[in-house]
Amino acid sequence: MYKTESISAIVSLIFEYGYDILTSDRMQCELNLVHHRHFNCFEHSLSVACVSVWIAKKLNITVNMRSLIRGALLHDYFLYDWREGTPGDRMHGFGHAQIALKNAERDFEIDKIQEDIIIKHMFPLNIKPPRYRESVIVTIADKICATCEIASFICKRSDVAQIQRYLIAHKQFKKASTA
Repeated sequence: MYKTESISAIVSLIFEYGYDILTSDRMQCELNLVHHRHFNCFEHSLSVACVSVWIAKKLNITVNMRSLIRGALLHDYFLYDWREGTPGDRMHGFGHAQIALKNAERDFEIDKIQEDIIIKHMFPLNIKPPRYRESVIVTIADKICATCEIASFICKRSDVAQIQRYLIAHKQFKKASTA
C-alpha cells in the first residue's frame, strides 16, 4: 500500500503529532487488548492513523494533520477488553466511542475535530454523520483497517509490523506482554 519513502513520512508525522499519545501508559495498555482477530487496539489505532494520513495525502485533501492523527490514534481509546463486556451494559459497537472520548478528554487536550472523529467514527452504526473532513477520513480508514484485520488472510500485517519494528528499534513503546 505504501512506498518506503511515504511510510517514513507518515511515521514522522505520527511521531510529530502523536508522540505523547503513543508513549502514554494508558495507550501502552492497548498493546494487551485484542481488537480485531489477531490485532491489538494499539496496532489498530496506529494503522488507522497511517491510513488516514495516506488517504489525505493521496487525495490531496487539506486537513488539520495534528487533529487527524490524534483523533485517529484515540478513536478506540476505550481501554477495556470488549470481548468481556462493555462498561455500562451497552453493546460495544454503540457505546465504545463515548467511552473513548471520555478517556481521551481525561488524558489529553482534545479539540472539536478530534472529538468529532472519536465520537462519530462508528458512522453509520452511530447515526450522526461526521462533521469534518478529518472525521470522514478517519471513519473510512477505520473501516478499511477493520476489514483488513478481520479478513487478515487477504491482508499482510507487514505495514503494521514495519512501523512496530521502527518504534521498538527507537524504544518508543513497550512490546506487548506475553502473559
